[in-house]
Amino acid sequence: MGLLTDPGTERSQLPALLERHHRPLCVTLYIIGLVWFLALAHNSLNHGTYFSENALLPGLVEGDFHGDSLMLQYLQSLTEEAEKHPAGMPYAWLVGQFTQLGLDTFTHNFTLHYPMGKEKSFSGQNVYGILRAGRGSSTEAIVVAAPYRPPSSFLQTTAPSIALMLAMAQFFSKQVYWAKDIIFLVTEHEQLGTEAWLGAYHHGCSGGPVLDHGGIQGRAGAIQAAINLELHSARVSHLDVKVEGLNGQLPNLDLVNLIHRLCQRENVPHTFKNRIDHPRPESWGGWLQQLETLLSMVASQATGVPTGNHGLFHRYGIAAVTVEGSEWNSVLGRRVGVQQLGRVLEGVCRSLNNLLERFHQSFFFYLLPSTTRYISIGVYMPPFALLAGGLLVKALALWFSTSCAADIQTSTSTPFTVKKVDYSVMGSIPVVVTTHVVSAGLAATPPLLSRLGLVMALSTEDSVFFGLLGAAITLLFLPHFMAKCTEIGGVSWEVVKTVAVLELAVLVFAGAVYNFSLALIITLTFTPVALMASPSHSRLGRLAKSLLVLSVHPLSLLMFSVLLDTVINFPGSAPLRLLWRAYMAIKRALMYSVADALIYSNWVFDAACVCLLPVWLLLWQVVHCHP
Repeated sequence: MGLLTDPGTERSQLPALLERHHRPLCVTLYIIGLVWFLALAHNSLNHGTYFSENALLPGLVEGDFHGDSLMLQYLQSLTEEAEKHPAGMPYAWLVGQFTQLGLDTFTHNFTLHYPMGKEKSFSGQNVYGILRAGRGSSTEAIVVAAPYRPPSSFLQTTAPSIALMLAMAQFFSKQVYWAKDIIFLVTEHEQLGTEAWLGAYHHGCSGGPVLDHGGIQGRAGAIQAAINLELHSARVSHLDVKVEGLNGQLPNLDLVNLIHRLCQRENVPHTFKNRIDHPRPESWGGWLQQLETLLSMVASQATGVPTGNHGLFHRYGIAAVTVEGSEWNSVLGRRVGVQQLGRVLEGVCRSLNNLLERFHQSFFFYLLPSTTRYISIGVYMPPFALLAGGLLVKALALWFSTSCAADIQTSTSTPFTVKKVDYSVMGSIPVVVTTHVVSAGLAATPPLLSRLGLVMALSTEDSVFFGLLGAAITLLFLPHFMAKCTEIGGVSWEVVKTVAVLELAVLVFAGAVYNFSLALIITLTFTPVALMASPSHSRLGRLAKSLLVLSVHPLSLLMFSVLLDTVINFPGSAPLRLLWRAYMAIKRALMYSVADALIYSNWVFDAACVCLLPVWLLLWQVVHCHP
């Protein structure tokens, strides 16, 4: 007879307990998850790196590269040629050098139709040479790339990278053991040239409305891996390995371990985030340094912006990293010679030449606290689940609470009773749909704002910044245009908050398997606010909660993060000068996020508008409902 009993006649004890004790449970989960995640930087909770792909055979043979003097000759010649082209790339010189080495040399033209402002067009050209494999059939390839920066560029020069590439190309062309084609690529306009070349290599001649990548004349095999060189001097102090790619994608961990292992063999100082491993990682100081390195990776990965040209290869399933060599300084004590750098690059290419298939055995989801330690997805997801678990607990507690209130309202109502509050999910549809439609429309406004700014003689940065800021301020009045929650037929604020909290939980858990760092930052900032957001009887309480919700607005998070970065990078600046720097940096950061979304398909701006802003608007609606 138990199966015939109406389950609604008796409430289980679990929902009642959850309603009474969900607040301390949520706080406990959040604190435990945060402490657990910070503790992952200690060696007792993470793991040492190792090779999963045995075919790499790193360091199996001794390096034969002795082209240090040749590299210096190339560098001197390139420097002299660059002075003749202060704002452009010496295409003819590069084509001539690749051709003299016996490589199949080609140029690649591309055009950017800038979608903002006056919609100007910018053109560029890449130069690349292909060393055909003597023991293969050109079915697989390795890319060695370097961006070209003219003397007028405000970035550090990369001429030593190109000089070393040419010296390596001459050395490689004399070897007979290559089973894969090697593509030596020199790109113009930084990441734009790399994006265009990759698009042309994989998609043919068709181009998009923003970036017309054109077509390429020469092609090698399927690209297995890529190394991007950014050497700023012929004598560097150390090699820094950069791994973060577009939208937070990471290369296979085996490739990262390969470079660190070969640097160690050649006695080359190597770092991650420009930090050398602590001599005593088990100590308090070692844990703090590894924690700083870990948080630095989280911050850079969350932006979705690649830390080098390598980050654009990841979307095509190509493992790639950037190796940066900074000019020598007295901090690390000694210089690294060209011969050592060449042998590291030689060892990397020869190990990649041994690959029988694409990188797949090691991790693609990980965090790095040092060059020799890693935190895999199976290690960092449990503390993240605790951090975000409070959202699910809160959603369940609100669901049980609204169900109970709906049952009471139904049992006490009569045929002549007017329904005061709608506790059903269907009642919240107008509010939820309105917030999502408005947010989706806001994501498409930057090109229109830039054109409107031309009418008012505003720059593109100012028009986008002030336009989005004005839209954000206007949306603050959205609750006044919506139906009052306590009016007859109005939806309950508990239902709206249930939808907001549940949507936030789905967002962070789904995002954690793609860009974990971005999901982590959203969870850390939004979870406390989502748990505390509720209507207040007093004006002071409503004001305090309104300020709390405003502090996690997507624009507010952008401003806080840029301000913090400005304080870290300019510690000695005066307060007013610091605020001015932060103001200019905020406008540029917002403009870059929009441009990256349109050109490179960086989805941070779109995710903030389409996914995160609706949640924030629902929480803002909850705070301004009548209790």
